[in-house]
Amino acid sequence: MSTKINLCTRGFELLFYRAALPLSHQTLSYLSGLIRRHRTTIGSPWRRLNLGRQALLVLVHLRKGEILAEVASGSGVGTATAWRYIREAITLLARRPPSLNQALRAARRARHAFVVLDGTLIPIDRVAADRPYYSGKNRMHGMHIQVISAPDGTPLRTSGSLPGSVHDLTAARIWGIIRRLEAADLIALADKAYVDAGQRVLVPYKGRGKLASQKNANSAHAKLRGPGERANAQLKNRRILRKLRCCPLRAGQLVKAILVLQLREAG
Repeated sequence: MSTKINLCTRGFELLFYRAALPLSHQTLSYLSGLIRRHRTTIGSPWRRLNLGRQALLVLVHLRKGEILAEVASGSGVGTATAWRYIREAITLLARRPPSLNQALRAARRARHAFVVLDGTLIPIDRVAADRPYYSGKNRMHGMHIQVISAPDGTPLRTSGSLPGSVHDLTAARIWGIIRRLEAADLIALADKAYVDAGQRVLVPYKGRGKLASQKNANSAHAKLRGPGERANAQLKNRRILRKLRCCPLRAGQLVKAILVLQLREAG
């Protein structure tokens, strides 16, 4: 899959180059189908881009993370038009991920011995005055997302977004993850940020001077939890999540849209 992306620098003429996307045509067809059904539902008139080109515009934006002016020029539309097309498609995708109950039931059906619970920070473009968005743990401004994944690192569910100053355990409680784990009779492995989360969330031993048995338990815990943390890396493989330039409140919607595409690619 390839498209033309605009390379625009002030004072120079527009240049175009071909770029490849590591996505399947099935993903493009899936997103095109969502857009087609939406256009039919709202009775949309003729548009500048057809279904396939709008879907490709969205996939390029999510994967490459380039500014809208460059992506829009590469597709032959204005920046405002590109923004509307992208926002429309992201909204459609963000409605499609499994709910928390569905994700946990899927983990039960797959007979996973456990799931991995972890928080991740999506960096945002904010100044130091925006204190609620500042994460002292990561030393940057961002939006906090909770991710539940399978033991092999396949993401199962992502939460909405909260300001980066919110603690991991607080976020898990706000989104009802701890309560739903108990109801689903599932065990989650997590890091030390989730101490006091309850019996269903297993964390490493804290403190110095640990016994040999505790050190062995921590080592085994890290080996089991390590592959599951790949889920965050897979989501952030989309460059748009490396630093958001849009409204921070859209972080959760963006991550959910990317989760849907990730699950489609994984089959």
